[in-house]
Amino acid sequence: MSTPPKMNLPTETVELPSKGLVYPKENPLSSGVIEMKYMTAKEEDILSNPNYIKQGNVFDKLLSSLIVSKINYDDLVTGDKNAILIAARILGYGKDYLVKVQHPLTGEEETVNVDLSAIKNKDIDYTELKGVNEFTFTLPISKNEITFKLLTHGDERQIDEELKGLKRANLSAEVTTRLKQTILAVNGDREKKTVRDFVDNFLLATDARAFRDYLKKVSPDLDLTFTFVGSDGYTQEGVEIPLGLSFFYPSVRV
Repeated sequence: MSTPPKMNLPTETVELPSKGLVYPKENPLSSGVIEMKYMTAKEEDILSNPNYIKQGNVFDKLLSSLIVSKINYDDLVTGDKNAILIAARILGYGKDYLVKVQHPLTGEEETVNVDLSAIKNKDIDYTELKGVNEFTFTLPISKNEITFKLLTHGDERQIDEELKGLKRANLSAEVTTRLKQTILAVNGDREKKTVRDFVDNFLLATDARAFRDYLKKVSPDLDLTFTFVGSDGYTQEGVEIPLGLSFFYPSVRV
């Protein structure tokens, strides 16, 4: 019996917006790159899986299938996951992405082409990234010092579960729930009860706004916007790139 020929799949190296600087040295993600394979029919099955679509985790199932590097998917910070998402789309269906945009002046819907290969990293202060996902910030009004982290995929899953529980109880608290997951300590106190009490009762709105602004300054990510140019020549910068299911597979409809 003859030995079946070995099948090889091409792979590509993807540079992470964080450059690996938010992960400890022992974490494979600290290299600042991951290796991923090209999409196959198997991944198209994932994209059209009705259970994944209903559960809202179809993109995560897809990326987990495409990543070749031995990493813990839950460790990925949001910006790095976005970079892998864009790379997966380019490797699977090319760099051209047709999107429908409502013209800001006429209200008419226009189809424009977004070149995904032109997407760049956001301009952030990389000197704040020091090989650990932990930062400090002094709130400008109350002067309390908070220690915080950038949310990872694992954190986002926990937040989703907590929000689902609140929804079942007819409660809504997305802003505070995310803050409680992001903040690790207040004035050095790492007790979860202390953090939750601080967010619920002592975090001033002005301080929270300042913290969110600082969080943007130190959060590595892609600039997921493009410049819209209408058929009449009208131009608008900073239009967000829609990332619905059709981003990968236009024939799939939710």
